[in-house]
Amino acid sequence: MKATKLLTTATVGALLFGMSAAAHSANWRYAHEEFEGDVQDVFAMAFKEYIEENSDNTVQVYRFGELGESDDIMEQTQAGILQFVNQSPGFTGALIPEAQIFFVPYLLPTDEETVIEFFNTSVAINEMFPELYAEQGLELLKMYPEGEMVVTLDEPFTSPEDLRGKNIRTMTNPLLSATYRAFGASPTPLPWGEVYGGLQTGIIQGQENPIFWIESGGLYEVSPHLVYTGHGWFTTAMMANQDFFDGLSEEEQQLVRDASEHAYEIIIEHISGLADESLAKIQEASDEVTVTRLDEEQIEAFRARAPEVEEEFIEMTGERGRELLEQFHADLEAVRAD
Repeated sequence: MKATKLLTTATVGALLFGMSAAAHSANWRYAHEEFEGDVQDVFAMAFKEYIEENSDNTVQVYRFGELGESDDIMEQTQAGILQFVNQSPGFTGALIPEAQIFFVPYLLPTDEETVIEFFNTSVAINEMFPELYAEQGLELLKMYPEGEMVVTLDEPFTSPEDLRGKNIRTMTNPLLSATYRAFGASPTPLPWGEVYGGLQTGIIQGQENPIFWIESGGLYEVSPHLVYTGHGWFTTAMMANQDFFDGLSEEEQQLVRDASEHAYEIIIEHISGLADESLAKIQEASDEVTVTRLDEEQIEAFRARAPEVEEEFIEMTGERGRELLEQFHADLEAVRAD
């Protein structure tokens, strides 16, 4: 398990030391949730390189653990200590309940090409979500997919009945908890920094993540049974502090948008084939790993439980959530029709 650094008063002090108003800072600070070389890090580094190649500004990238966990870096962004942050909707759901829509199971397709086309063309993602983020003082610059979700467990499973009595780690996200309750498991919210130890000691019996993160975080070492359920994709969002962004000149705002688009193009190319590469690394590293891909009949047993999660999403989010869900379905129908 890779070591992480704890957030300290000195660390935050170092960030604040010498800061002028964020809008005029030539050194922009950007934090994300993953390790060096992971998807969010590739996106951040591509953004950094574009900014530095096309302006006099610099970008300091902070990786997982260097400034705390996901909730910490979001608080720092809202406070203006950080100018940019990458945070998955799994955590943003505490601020923006509608962002939990990505945890409605079997809403998104599983094939990569369709997923990417959806992100490129979705009205929900590209028009509705920016308004929701702006209400929380955040300029949503890009949402992008990272990879299909894979469940790891202490033993293989093929049905909801197999998950009874299993504590599955979830992010602190009510809808994700609802999904695993619907699937028959016992959802157990834990910070990421406690997941490896929780699996190792048996506090939890399983968790879900894209396969590259399972490989990068070494989760297969303590949770070796990988199950492809086809229930969703891991999605993340890159955003800026709204006051900082609004304080930029029009030219710098366009620079930031262009850098975000450039990083998005890089990441879409990067994730192509990444899942297969990561699985191959895992299988080479461990003889204990098993891989189960549910067939259509087995998937249907899980998919049949998705409507109750959709209903819970609407209960949590009201009419705006209903409208967002309807737009998601319309966007997906449009992609599948092409």
